[in-house]
Order: sequence, then C-alpha cells, then structure tokens
Amino acid sequence: MYSRYSQTKNNIYSSDPVSDAPLMPPFQMLRRRFLCTQTSTFFNQTSSNRRRPKWPIKQVTKSNFSDSLNEINTHISNSDFIALSLHNTGSYSSPWHRILPFDTSEIAYFKAKYAANKFQILQFAVCPFSIRVSNKLEAHPFNFHLFQRDELKIGSPCYSFSCQPSYLASMAHEDFDFNRCIYDGISYLSRAQEAAAKHQIGNPVSSGYVAQSSSSRSVADNVFVERVKTRVGHWISACKRSDMKADDALVNSLRKLILGGDEYGSRPSLNIDVCSERQVQLVFEMVKSHYENVVPLTIPAKGGGTQSVRVVLTSSKEDRDLLEKDLENMEEEQSKCIRGFREVIELISASQKPVVVHNSLNDFTFIHSRFISPLPPTKDEFRSSLHSVFHDIRDINHLMKEVGPLNKYTNLPSAISYLKRNFFAPVEIDITHKAGMEECKNHGHNVVRISELFARLCFILKLTPETHHNNRDGPLTKPYSNAFNLGSNGFQETDDVNIWTHNPKKISINNLVFLWGFRSGISAGKLKNMLCKSHDVLSEDDVFDVQLIDKNCAIVVFWKNGLSEWFLDAIGSGDGLRELAAEGLMVAGYDTYTSVCKSEILGTDLAASLSEFDRASRDHVEDPAEVYWNSELMINFDDL
Repeated sequence: MYSRYSQTKNNIYSSDPVSDAPLMPPFQMLRRRFLCTQTSTFFNQTSSNRRRPKWPIKQVTKSNFSDSLNEINTHISNSDFIALSLHNTGSYSSPWHRILPFDTSEIAYFKAKYAANKFQILQFAVCPFSIRVSNKLEAHPFNFHLFQRDELKIGSPCYSFSCQPSYLASMAHEDFDFNRCIYDGISYLSRAQEAAAKHQIGNPVSSGYVAQSSSSRSVADNVFVERVKTRVGHWISACKRSDMKADDALVNSLRKLILGGDEYGSRPSLNIDVCSERQVQLVFEMVKSHYENVVPLTIPAKGGGTQSVRVVLTSSKEDRDLLEKDLENMEEEQSKCIRGFREVIELISASQKPVVVHNSLNDFTFIHSRFISPLPPTKDEFRSSLHSVFHDIRDINHLMKEVGPLNKYTNLPSAISYLKRNFFAPVEIDITHKAGMEECKNHGHNVVRISELFARLCFILKLTPETHHNNRDGPLTKPYSNAFNLGSNGFQETDDVNIWTHNPKKISINNLVFLWGFRSGISAGKLKNMLCKSHDVLSEDDVFDVQLIDKNCAIVVFWKNGLSEWFLDAIGSGDGLRELAAEGLMVAGYDTYTSVCKSEILGTDLAASLSEFDRASRDHVEDPAEVYWNSELMINFDDL
C-alpha cells in the first residue's frame, strides 16, 4: 500500500467535512494513536468526556464476517429499506476539487469520479430498516471494516490510494483502530476484478452454453464436430472396456497416453483443445446432444478466454446430477472467497429494496468504482450502469429540499436537531442487536442517523413509505427515487447554475468567466472595483459580479448576455483592456474549466490548471492542419 498525503484548506463555499471534530492533541501523540491498538490516557479521558451515541452498531471484520453475512441477509430480506454510509480516506485534495455551486451535473460527476479513483473506503455501514405505523423505526445496523489486499496471491488488485489528514484525524478521535482495519479488515474484488481473477486462477467451471440448431454450421464446423465426436466416442468405449476387465498399470497408462485421458477426482476425463469460443460452443452442443452421462467443463486461459474443454464421464444420471451439484457449490464457494465484502453489495442488489443515502453522487461513485467496475466516462453511462445494480436509490438531500430551512444544514446531526426543535416528528428507534463495549464505539452511527432523518422527513412531509405493513393513504416516497444530487446547486440537468450557496438565482454557464493572475490576497470587492475602472462598459451598474474561488482564482459573473465573449476577447487581444492584460490578468471561459475537470488530472491550483489548458488550446489552434509536400525529401527505393 502506498499513501499520498495532501494538506487541504477550508473553501468559501462549504466547510471542511470534519471541521466539527474536537480539538486535536499534539501531533506526536496523534501520530502514535493512528497506528496504535492501545488507546493513550489522553484519548481515554477525551473519549470518556465525549457524549457517545446510544445505538449499538455491530462491528464486522474478517474474523466474524461469515457469521454476520447470514445475519445481515436475513435482515435485508425482512426490512423495507436499506441505509448506506461510507467512511473514506478523503474526498478532495484541493478546495476547488469539491463540488461547487457553479458546477454543472457533468462536472460534478467528473469531480466525484476523480475522488472515487483517488481515495479508499475504510468503513462501510449498512442498516436494513423498516418504518412501522406507530413511527417506530426498526433498524439493524452493521459497520464493516474494509481493507483491500491480494489474498488470492494473483497480483491483483495492485493499487495505491491517497489520504486526507483531516479525515484520518476525525477517525482517530473516534478511537478508530487502524491496526485492526489493516490486518483484520475485509478484502473484496469488484465484478470486473472477479472475472479477471477467475481466469487467472484457471479452475474448471461449468458453462451456460445452450444447444443450438446445426443449420448455421459451416463446413469447417462440421469437420471439427465430427472429429471431436469420434474422439470422445472412442475414449468412452475405452473407459467402459477398462471398467469391465482389469488391465495392468502399464496398459492403463498407455491407454491414457494414446487417448489423452485423465481423471477429474475419481471420474475419467478428457481435455479437448479449442481455438475459439465458437469451438467451445460446438463441443458443448455435441456433448449435450449425444452423450447423456458426460459433463463438459471449460478450462480458462491465464490471459483470458478458454484454453480447453474438459469432458468428465459419469457412471449414471444420478452421478451426473451429483457432479453438477458439486461443481455449482464449488463455484459458489470460490465466488464468495473472491468477492469478500462485495457479497453484501450483491445481497443488497438482489433484494431490490430501496437504498437510502445522504450523498448519492459521492457514495455511489465510490461504490461503483470499488465493487462494480471502473467508472464510465460520462454521467449518463454511470447512471445507467448503476441502476442496473441498484434499482431504487433515495437521496435524503432531495427530501430535505422540501423543508426549506434544511438547505443550510450539511451534516446529519444538525439536520436532525433542527427537525426536533421545529417540528413534531416523533420517531422511536428500536435496535434489537445488543452490542458489547467494542461495538458501542463511535463507528458507523451515521447510517442510523440517515434512517432516522428519512423517517422524520416522511412523517413531516406526510409521505407514506411503500411497505406492506401499513396503508397507502398518503403520497408515496417513490417520486423521490433515483433523483441524484448531481451538484451542490440542486438536481438540475441544465446549463444554468448557481453562483452562491443557498442563493436560488441562476445564470447560464456561457456568462461565466474565470479570472486569475491578480495579486494574491485581494478581496472580491477590490477586484471588482479594479475591473470597473478598466473600461466604461464594466462601470455600469449591475453588469457583473466577482466571486473568489480561492486566493489565486476568481469567477466573473456577467448578468447581460454577450458581455462574457467581449471580455474574453478584450483581455486576450489586449484591445480595450490593455492595462489589465499588461498586469498579468488571464481569463478563460467555462469550456476550459470543463476540459480541466474532464481531464481527470486535477492540479492543486485551479489557476495553474486553467492556464495550462488555455495555453494548450491556443497552441492547438495555431498549429497548421495542412500537410506540406516537399518532393526533394522524397526517398525513391529504386535508387537504394
């Protein structure tokens, strides 16, 4: 494992995710605590004074994963909703990497994809729950400790991930045991990694080839099938003859050598080399149509595809059924071993129960990247791929927007506290699991908070959860299904964005210009005054506004259409705004910002990234597209 640390600073648009954490101890003590199993006296005192949540959360590691898997499967089947909550090693490496108010849904996906590919999941909390008629919340929370490793010794996965110091500090304050996570955390492989791992392992597996009509076969196909059929027939006859009379070891060895036979367990087997998947299909069709007691298996090649087909001879129909059942169980056990924690993801997917989360975009980009396959290049492909696994996703941020004042609350405890103070929404939380001292630690409680907040919002908004336990007299929560929060400014799919958090006023992205090259530390007001004095057009009232993104870059918002194009041309050519250009001010349109985010090479400094892409785009335009022909440089091979 390799870790890359990057120090971050607060951004003007939203606070640090762990800014509410208690005061940090000295660095030396904190560093010692990160990888230490025993808690220091300082942390014991701090922890005892801190008010802990009262909910018992079952903590699951590699040592108790198998038992917990059966338990959570039962709760998933008996519950109506499933809440999810992730604890990662970070979410951004620089303030502008966060999803900002002026980001479109496309850019929000690019940023979430970048974070998902860079950071790692250390805790994955799952809480199957149901809401009863009496506003009783029956919850069954589990907190899984994860750490991906190469347990199969096949060289996969090979990866590195980054860590955000504030996230690790928050986990240390919650007495998170990093040693336990690394050595006893549950490993996993994604669906894509599992397919590759099975090919590398190369164990024989049964196949789902279905016999088809032979009318579409070519001459080459028929020759291949007849040759394999003849070989298999001679092999079966030889096996039956050897069963009827006992030959010495030398004769049996010669027979196996000539016929190419072998044994699969205690049963005779024969390997048939194939050159393509088409030949694999033909072998399966021939065996299933002509030999009732022969079971075909595929032998995967190390580099992918199929190396050969192994046919196994059984003594009777009952013996064949027994072999097929053994193969099915073996494949299932192998799959469970390979999947690891992903077995929980498959259980959630198979249940088709509504999945409730607090930040759908960030959470599910991590889930897709780690447990399904590499993230697709576009948000539409991502949405389509994700919905093939999770059919019904409820983001409580969408429900929170129905209660206007909740817009300013970004964390779960504050949102729940606001609802308790201002609304009558009684919810009784019932957790049947009885936890020990270790399980009462402050790990995984957000998943219970998500369940509680969802229940309270349903009560306040008079939404009837679609369960079979209650009536359906009120509006259902189904209209809020699969409404992704693709940006901090809402769920819109248009090119109109917000500029300020909690301000509903929208503006087209075509009216936005990014500005950098000004003196570090200048305020937005002074920067606006400098621009107003530079030209008469900019001196008019309500023409534009300036908002700082960070200390080196700002965004200029033009309230009149067409002014952004004029401003870009004026700065770029030096006409009209020559003084600003001479001072080193540089500008770029929203398309350059989109290119930077799409590149997935997000630098620490936004101004430097914009400058690099802007310069590259100008160089590309200036490069000639024509090919110049010079006959003097032509080589005549006849002269050589």
